Amino acid sequence: MRTFLTTVLLLGAALSPGSHAAASVEQIIDEEMPASGVPGLAYAIVDGDTVTTGARGVREAGTDLPVTPDTPFLTGSISKSFTALAVMQLVEAGAVGLDDPISAHLDDFAGGPGADVTVRQLLSHTSGYSTLQGNSSPAAPSDAPANRPGEIWEYSNTNYQILGRLIEAESGDDFATYVEEHILEPVGMDDSFVSDGAVHEDMAVGHTSWFWTKRPIDDRTTSRETAAQGGVVATATDLALYLQVMINGEDDVLSAEAKATMMRPASEASPFYGLGWFIDTSAGTVWHSGSTPGVETLAALSPDEGRAALVFVNGGSGLGFGETTQLRDRVIATALGTPEPEIGSRWAQQALFLGLVLLPIAYAVSMVWAWRHRTALRAKRRGFGLFSLWFPLATTIAAAAVLLWIMPNLLGAPLGTILVFQPDVGLALIASAVMGLMWAMFRLGVAYSGIGVEAMP
Repeated sequence: MRTFLTTVLLLGAALSPGSHAAASVEQIIDEEMPASGVPGLAYAIVDGDTVTTGARGVREAGTDLPVTPDTPFLTGSISKSFTALAVMQLVEAGAVGLDDPISAHLDDFAGGPGADVTVRQLLSHTSGYSTLQGNSSPAAPSDAPANRPGEIWEYSNTNYQILGRLIEAESGDDFATYVEEHILEPVGMDDSFVSDGAVHEDMAVGHTSWFWTKRPIDDRTTSRETAAQGGVVATATDLALYLQVMINGEDDVLSAEAKATMMRPASEASPFYGLGWFIDTSAGTVWHSGSTPGVETLAALSPDEGRAALVFVNGGSGLGFGETTQLRDRVIATALGTPEPEIGSRWAQQALFLGLVLLPIAYAVSMVWAWRHRTALRAKRRGFGLFSLWFPLATTIAAAAVLLWIMPNLLGAPLGTILVFQPDVGLALIASAVMGLMWAMFRLGVAYSGIGVEAMP
């Protein structure tokens, strides 16, 4: 009889939705992980009270240190949901109002350009601060929002940098202490913490894209400065507990109603973002991704179904090559049983990257050609010949401005940030700009070095 019951229980576990989803996720990982080039991966699936976890690969390329569900990963912008939850705790405690101007809580914003930005607008990315501002230097009270507050939605780390200060001002604790004591510990996230400026050897090491490969980052120091926007460090096991709390419909670290508010559209200007969470109205899910140098993450919840899933990878995406989006999206969709997102062709991004890599080589070859045809260059002294001699300098100056300033601005990140997250892309941008200018000036140098050597016409 005992053997029969044991067999029934094991069969039931094998046929449970969580086990079936995990088996399907493992298949997706088999299909997608090699193309992504990530060294390691961890995931978790929440189905009511059941949590299923898994992991693959290593914490650092070239080592035999395995990634496990208890390996800490820097979660990146998933941390914004923790910051938002902390603010909502202060709202429920009566210390903060969602529609309070930030200047009512942070004196250094009083009388400044962002004085009237509200807490709700900061939480929902409708404050007017831009993506570029958020990816540049830390926000200062003197920084003016790029747009009028409350009118448009634009994702910006600046919002959560300011909210981190708000939490410290109203709680009397530093950000890390508050989040650890009021969220991580009550939830039971015993192996997780907030970035503290130290190196933690047990963390998964980030690997950034490097010309069709990935290489480990050298600086492994966690950053206090970016803690509120992306500094929560968590294991897959622990973050699953947090996702359970968010969808359990109970009053615990936050009331059930406040949790629901976080996962509803924040305003007309923010139809697809709540308070710390993106909202997919068609799928009935909420989600947030995270990206830090060499680590990319994704967590999603289906509140009505009582299900959630997360995936961490310790490899950053390249430009068109070695991207992790398809891997992460398919894992989450499979775990939640939602339609897989359509992944469009990446040929345009791949062509752009190949062009950036080959362009400096083409300029170098052109310099050799210019030297071999120096007699013809030196003959360009009048009319169209003189124009053709000088025009490339103007075009390469314009190209350098596009590569080093306009393109990064369009991507919403300064060149320095691109060099941190995608060093191969940043290097290719710099090399293309510099080699273009060198080629144009080399041609001029070759042409005018002939004065006095060859008779002018």
